[in-house]
Amino acid sequence: MAWETAELEGGPADGTRVRVAGRPRVLQVSVACPVEEGATGVNVAAVSVYRRRNGPEPLRYGWDGASP
Repeated sequence: MAWETAELEGGPADGTRVRVAGRPRVLQVSVACPVEEGATGVNVAAVSVYRRRNGPEPLRYGWDGASP
């Protein structure tokens, strides 16, 4: 399966370019959130979903603000 470059549009990763294989329908982006003292062993991440857009090249994924 060949890798190709896709661009993310909108949301927290707007303008980011990523390499994907097989043109997945959905990409998930996570951003680490700092935790306060006393929360040992806990990792928190904000999650955003990007859905593949149909249309001409280049390959693009648009932010789905209603997900997850």
